[in-house]
Amino acid sequence: MKKIALLEDDTDLFSLIRYNLQKEGFTFTGQQTGRGALDFFRRERPDLIILDIMLPEQDGLEICKSLRNHPDLAHVPVIFLTARASETDRILGLEIGASDYIVKPFFVRELVARVKAHLRGQPSAAPRLIRFGLLELDRDACTVRLSGAEITLTATEFRLLEYLMSRPGVVFSREQLLDSVWGQDRAVTDRTVDVYILRLRQKIEADPANPRMIRSVRGFGYSFHEAGAVPDPAATVS
Repeated sequence: MKKIALLEDDTDLFSLIRYNLQKEGFTFTGQQTGRGALDFFRRERPDLIILDIMLPEQDGLEICKSLRNHPDLAHVPVIFLTARASETDRILGLEIGASDYIVKPFFVRELVARVKAHLRGQPSAAPRLIRFGLLELDRDACTVRLSGAEITLTATEFRLLEYLMSRPGVVFSREQLLDSVWGQDRAVTDRTVDVYILRLRQKIEADPANPRMIRSVRGFGYSFHEAGAVPDPAATVS
């Protein structure tokens, strides 16, 4: 089921779009301000974004630019839904990365049709479970289990582990991890990554001083190694 995110400050219009998208079977998420928009999208991982331009707190154009510069969100289709109707506005919206541009007032059925058109042929959503040996992460339930026992993680620890586990073998710099996990609206430093990596190791590694799963790559950053996970005996073929 595809998830649609809406940023629209008009309460009545927000409710109308939400009702019609849910009626069509979409999962809906949204907010009525541009504040913290990038973090909101990074957390919700929508399949498509409907974005007003004239939003309180942050302009929709700036939000779209940030999306197109984010490694995990750059591919998400963005439909601008706005009262700004001039040719210049339309061209600007498309040039900064919008997939479509709809001017208010509009027909809700047309909006739904365009949403479906942009989602047609889009790859399937990421799998709910990521499992390496006895380590299992559930994206929907936001839980992590090791050898069947649930591990208590903070929201940031969970996002960091999910990001690394979903890209095994890829080495990420501290700056890349800060942008992708903490977002651009952050007031943290490179040292923050080291602290959170240490916390994760203490919770999932058999020997945190000699980690086998979350490994340091000197001079570069960190990487998750699936081969370092404790193998699941039930999956072993005798």
